[in-house]
Amino acid sequence: MFLRTKTLAVALVLAARAGASEPLPEPKVLVVTMFPGETKPWLENESLPTKITVPGLTKANPDVVCSEAGLCVLMTGMGYANAASSIASLVFGGRFDLTKTYFVIAGIAGVDPTEGTLGSVHWARFAADAGLLYEIYSDGAPPGWDAGLHAFKDGQRQYGDIIYHLNEDLLQAAYRLSKHVELADNDTAKAYRARYPEPAAAAPPKVTICDTISSDTWWFGTRLAAAIKAHAKEVAGDEVKPCTSQQEDNATLTGLKRGADAGLIDFDRIAVVRAGSDFDREPPGETAANAILARTGGYPIAVRNAYRAASALAHVIATDWEIWRAGPPKVLP
Repeated sequence: MFLRTKTLAVALVLAARAGASEPLPEPKVLVVTMFPGETKPWLENESLPTKITVPGLTKANPDVVCSEAGLCVLMTGMGYANAASSIASLVFGGRFDLTKTYFVIAGIAGVDPTEGTLGSVHWARFAADAGLLYEIYSDGAPPGWDAGLHAFKDGQRQYGDIIYHLNEDLLQAAYRLSKHVELADNDTAKAYRARYPEPAAAAPPKVTICDTISSDTWWFGTRLAAAIKAHAKEVAGDEVKPCTSQQEDNATLTGLKRGADAGLIDFDRIAVVRAGSDFDREPPGETAANAILARTGGYPIAVRNAYRAASALAHVIATDWEIWRAGPPKVLP
């Protein structure tokens, strides 16, 4: 009789663990970043002396780094392939006991000026995959399809997990713990955001709850932004409120979901936060081609603010582990 997929996965991981000469690390919080700029604030502001090499991570960053308090950081590499491969290597590699671990995906993103601004921080309730789509160039699109560069058609749900709904208790806890964190800003970002008429874009950075769109393709511009946002709502439903766009989250979440299906992690212990490093479209009176190269001042404050918001949650979990060990609390102490 063949073992079920879940049973086989667990058996393989247990076999890998059996060969370990030391007890397996049990991270309380594992932060997932995507590239060095997002990882740098964690390395600069946290003491992470322990390095654990995980086969299958990127050659440039083969280690998970951890603190004595149980905070670890993993850098996946950018894009779907790197994110999914690194997470699969982590979850099924047998180097950690992740059954009680909280995962905080923390990085930068493009931001919709109707929902946020440069440096603003957004915790996601939903992550929607906008990269799985049918596409016809605009001059060949049939009536009723979007007239932009992309043309969308119903049917994307056949791909499976196109949307993830994250745990509401953890989301609310993350928001409450970080909403009063002091956020970084700079004069360049202040000047650039003033070029946008939307109130959310012109305001200083703040922490909010809104959703994220994933796509392996880095896209930009008013027409693409509107079309992709409409596509995300079409395939994910009207309850989705997209505000940020990035290149990894649905791939990362799929890797974690496979681990949850195998009984190796708890999917209710995942939070996603993204900080706006750039607007996803050009300001009035400028072309997308020019705006995509603009110096906005958003990147340096976004990487810092993603850290500040995510670490507010991570530190409380690690410090108050007896409260958080059983799962996200419905009411914070």
